[in-house]
Amino acid sequence: MTVPAPRVPGLVELLDRVERAVAASLTPATSAQGVSRDGWRVLLMLARGGGGRSMGEIAAHTALPAPTATRVVDRLVADGHAYRQNDPVDRRRVLVHLAAGGREVVERVCGSIERRVGTALGAARTPERVQLARLLDDLANPDPE
Repeated sequence: MTVPAPRVPGLVELLDRVERAVAASLTPATSAQGVSRDGWRVLLMLARGGGGRSMGEIAAHTALPAPTATRVVDRLVADGHAYRQNDPVDRRRVLVHLAAGGREVVERVCGSIERRVGTALGAARTPERVQLARLLDDLANPDPE
């Protein structure tokens, strides 16, 4: 008896291919800066601003267990990409902030990736590309239901 192959929707396959393409671009760019992919996710979170982030926020955002998130932040701090500071409102809490070195890494990696993607897609901002950017943003930031 032959078991039929599972149905693989086109969107699922496309998302998988996009994820691999992103990893293929980001991994060499972040590695060249001495930052792991998990470290990169933390740097991006810190670069969004809004002050420092607690370790709980970082662990939740990166989907890492708290001890792993702590090791990632320890490495970023040791490399001068981030720093810790007591929360001015609650002195028991420690917040992680983006350091100047981390900002430089984010700018270099983002610039490199944007140049590569811009070359691949062409510099023109067509309505289709603007719509694609909106759709990807919606996918990455779903509305809570």
